[in-house]
Amino acid sequence: MGDLVITLPYLQHLRKTLPPSTRLDLLTREETAPIPSNIHLFDHVYAIRGGRNFKKQLLYTFLLLPRLVAQRYEMVLDLQNNTLSRIVRKTIHPTAWSEFDRFSPVAAGERTRLTIEAAGLGPVTIHPNFRLKQPDKGLAILQNIGYNGTDPLVVLNPAGFFITRNWAIANYIAFARLWLEKYPTTKFLVLGTSLIAEKTALLKKGLDQHLYDLVGQTSPLEAFAVLQHASLVLSEDSGLMHMAWTSGIPTMVLFGSTRSDWSRPLGPHSQFLDSSDLPCGNCMQATCKYEDVHCLSRFSPRTVFEHSLKLYQQA
Repeated sequence: MGDLVITLPYLQHLRKTLPPSTRLDLLTREETAPIPSNIHLFDHVYAIRGGRNFKKQLLYTFLLLPRLVAQRYEMVLDLQNNTLSRIVRKTIHPTAWSEFDRFSPVAAGERTRLTIEAAGLGPVTIHPNFRLKQPDKGLAILQNIGYNGTDPLVVLNPAGFFITRNWAIANYIAFARLWLEKYPTTKFLVLGTSLIAEKTALLKKGLDQHLYDLVGQTSPLEAFAVLQHASLVLSEDSGLMHMAWTSGIPTMVLFGSTRSDWSRPLGPHSQFLDSSDLPCGNCMQATCKYEDVHCLSRFSPRTVFEHSLKLYQQA
């Protein structure tokens, strides 16, 4: 999901620079299709079925190929550069094409930009603030849980996949209390998959009525719609983090073992703290050799609060 949403603000800028008659279609997996299908950007979104089973994905890709060939595409922007996308590009045999660089130590957003520009369509940049086809969906979900639509809404997202990408929950609570001292009407929100339900229970215990809990209650599209109403997102490395910064939401990111040179958010509305200054930094390991998540435990709630406050105030 993160890989997909990273491409959207650049494709939105491309859409604005192309002649109005240009057809811009997207091919993605069924799992990630709802978000691009529900924003005003693409003429058509093709979805590859098969879940996460590669053999099934391959079968459904071959079934899609006759429809894609019939469109006579003049250009293919391969923004993933994986086995399926290469098969499609070579079968379509367009006049021009470009291919995502998967390995350079450069942020994924920047590599997306370079891939689009390599096709010769002119310069592109980040163009967030998407227009949803159901613009009231996110606010309706929030109002249903009691949000008044005017208080600052800060999303807390302790969703890093490995323990080496996790900031302690006690730190999130301390951060939130510092934030409430500055902005006492703030409401905090946690949303995403049930994998963070245990952490959310701890947050609810520490923040009580200040926290809204939507964990396990939204689809990716609904989560994306809800995020459009956030005042700030404090997040570990996750798909939700990419949804936030690509939408132009002020996004403060905590990178632990993740390679921030690959995953970091871009633009003046984002900021991050990472491990690149440490000898063991960017290790990509699931467990910390120091047994204390060495790269994240050094960042105090006060430090994160000050960085987040600056980001929020300049938005």
